[in-house]
Amino acid sequence: MLKDAGGESALSALSAFLEEDMHACNRAIVQRMQSPVPLIPQLGAHLVAAGGKRLRPLLTLASARLCGYEPAPDRQRHVGLAACVEFIHTATLLHDDVVDESTLRRGLASANAVFGNKASVLVGDFLFARSFQLMTADGSLRVMAILSAASATIAEGEVLQMATQNDLSTPIDRYLEVIHGKTAALFAAACRVGAVLTDRPIAEEEALDAFGTNLGMAFQLVDDALDYAADQQTLGKTVGDDMREGKITLPVLAAYDAATPEEKVFWERVIEQGEQTDADLPRALELIAKTDAIGVTIARAQTYADAAVEALSIFPESELRGLLERTVQYTVNRAR
Repeated sequence: MLKDAGGESALSALSAFLEEDMHACNRAIVQRMQSPVPLIPQLGAHLVAAGGKRLRPLLTLASARLCGYEPAPDRQRHVGLAACVEFIHTATLLHDDVVDESTLRRGLASANAVFGNKASVLVGDFLFARSFQLMTADGSLRVMAILSAASATIAEGEVLQMATQNDLSTPIDRYLEVIHGKTAALFAAACRVGAVLTDRPIAEEEALDAFGTNLGMAFQLVDDALDYAADQQTLGKTVGDDMREGKITLPVLAAYDAATPEEKVFWERVIEQGEQTDADLPRALELIAKTDAIGVTIARAQTYADAAVEALSIFPESELRGLLERTVQYTVNRAR
């Protein structure tokens, strides 16, 4: 098992290692958010101001560099594709916040809370369109196939999550299928295109795909745990949103599986029937703590994290590989 290696400082170190590339990526993001329609750059500025770790584009840049990519002065494919990945991700966030009726994103008012649902959906569509323009500009059909497939998988994952909502009989395998679609698929694509840029052997391409998939699974498992284990400032959204929305996540499934008959009645009322009072979230947190549902979730996340690190073993040891390994553990340590 990979041990703790510095928490969030690991992500900061990776960003610093790729500082020049990240600055170029951020410039590309801001430039591509411009439009003669004023509302689009206004909403875009709100998203940029909200910050975010830019983990997915960072992974694209890191994967390309890990595979030896050297950009030409007038041709920086890794930067364009990193921006593309961020646009896909941001578009899905805009749509998700509308579907989930979220009012917070990264600790600030969500775009739909500020600009309304219609604007959020339409600007999300605009960012999806921008992402495909960037794919086209790159000129690689392989890259387009990978990123467009990921975009479709994300949509499938969100629809599948909607289909499992309020259903405590959802098998864990189905839940894992949901988080693979909504999160891990884009992590995998973001990493895989790095190998495609450099025409690396298929084994390295598949290794980066496996790295991204397992990292994405660990990341989402921890996010789901944090909804029941973090304070609102740390989480960047309202604590307990998943429960209020009746979302089926591993903390709830683990707590329900270990519950007494009386406790199962509670979970069925608040999750399946959606009948909730102000006292229900504290009770849910109490039951989750009692059954160690957070521990169960983090243990599974650690399994995926270990698999992500193992996937990198095909690459020679280097400073960049070490930073990626530390970043994996950061994703799990967020809930510790």
